[in-house]
Order: sequence, then C-alpha cells, then structure tokens
Amino acid sequence: MNKRTKVALVYDFDGTLSPGNMQEYGFIQALGKSPEEFWHKSNSISEELEVNSILAYMKIMIDEARKANISLKRESFVEFGRNIELYPGVREWFAMVNDYGAERGVKVEHYIISSGLTEMIEGSPIGGEFKKVFASSFLYNDKGNAVWPAVAVDFTAKTQFLFKITKGIMDIADNRRVNESVPDEDKPVPFSNMIYFGDGTTDIPCMKIVKMFGGNAIAVYNTPSRMALAQQLLAEDRVNFIAPTDYTGEGDMFALVKAIIDKVKAESDYNKLKFRS
Repeated sequence: MNKRTKVALVYDFDGTLSPGNMQEYGFIQALGKSPEEFWHKSNSISEELEVNSILAYMKIMIDEARKANISLKRESFVEFGRNIELYPGVREWFAMVNDYGAERGVKVEHYIISSGLTEMIEGSPIGGEFKKVFASSFLYNDKGNAVWPAVAVDFTAKTQFLFKITKGIMDIADNRRVNESVPDEDKPVPFSNMIYFGDGTTDIPCMKIVKMFGGNAIAVYNTPSRMALAQQLLAEDRVNFIAPTDYTGEGDMFALVKAIIDKVKAESDYNKLKFRS
C-alpha cells in the first residue's frame, strides 16, 4: 500500500503567528516592567558581555521573576502562554489546512521552530496543533523551578531542526541521527514537501535552506516595514512567496498553501508512476 504524501508546514512563532514577542503578553508586565525596559536590559547584556541573545533574555526572565516573586514553575510559563495574541484566522488555520490536505490525499503536519519558549507556545491557544515544538526551554530543579536554560534556539540553530523534521527525528537533543545520511526517498518529509513561514531576518537561514532544497519559503508581513523586508527577501531570491499575516480562508496565505499542496501531491503521484514504469 502506498504511503500518503506528507507536507510539513514549519512556522516561526513571534511575528509569524503572533503580532509580538510572547513574553510581552503578561509575563513582562507581571515583572512590573515595560517591554522596552525588559528588552533593553536583555540586549545590553548580550552586547556588552558578548552573550548569546537568547541566553541573555532567558537569564533576565529568571532573574527578574525571582526579584518579583513570580513562580518559575513550568506550569506558570504555560499559563502566561494562554494570553498570547494571534493573527486573524490562526486558530482556525490548522483544521482548515488539514481538511484541505485530506481532500487531496495529503497528510499535513505542523511544526514550530522558534527562539521563544516551548512552555509558552504549548500553553498558547494553538499549543496542541503541532506535531513538535522545537524552541528554547528551561531546565527545572527537583522542586519544579526553572534554574537554567535547557535549550537556546538562535537564528542559526534553527536550521538543525529542519533536518530533524525531514528525517522524522523528534528528539530535540538527538545530535547523532540528524547527521546520518538518509536517501531522499527514505525521508518521512523531503524538503520539497516543506513550507517554511517566517517574518524577519532571523528566519533567513531556514528560508534559504528550505528553498534551496526544493521546498517553499513564505515571508509574512503585517506592517509597511515588514512588507518592505518581505519584498527585499523576495527580490534577493531568499523566499518563494510573500503574504500578509491573514490566515483566514479568504487570505492570500491559504491560497498559496493550497496551491503548494496541490503541486506537491501532483509531483508525488507523478514520481510514483515513474517509479512503477
């Protein structure tokens, strides 16, 4: 029996599915700080002490939460995630795309690759929609309190997870199998069956890799400045398409994804026929 064609939709989170940084939907305010104050402090530590920017913001989260006597348990981060705002249509997007794929005989899988926090993404209104969330996360002590970054995903580290997805490796800590050579025909999701969604310069390495290996990269935008960046990425041949952050059934995004799913399915059927002859 032939295996169903799979298509993987891979998303950045902040700015791509949500208008802002996830820490800005309740967590930073609970510290008694403004987002500007929080990020200024984090960026200053990163620049002055030459600290990885993701590790810097995670350290500030731990330090400031302790000062403000805010719980650092995993459940608390999950709870903050429930407040994350989403772009129009995002909540309905996953079922809509899944249903369209099923109509075409395609299995659609959704993934996150983000520099944000796994705990907050899992607590968000769409946390249950993803096969796997590859994102930064904390290490917790025996009392359940966050004490140290467990995973820090910066813009170059993001690319390793694309190779894990294409090979079907869901263990974020597996650094052995991801480097093993696997023939394209044996990969659960070839790069050609992958769609990457991102909004900014930190997504460029992932966009380039997906596009280079035959998949599709979409730069999304919600402001004139983001639109200008998306147009620049398109002009520089870093992405295949650009689209506004409208995830409703009437938006350009859905039309694009439907067309890509149709193309992947047609090519998959063609290759199966070619293999039989």
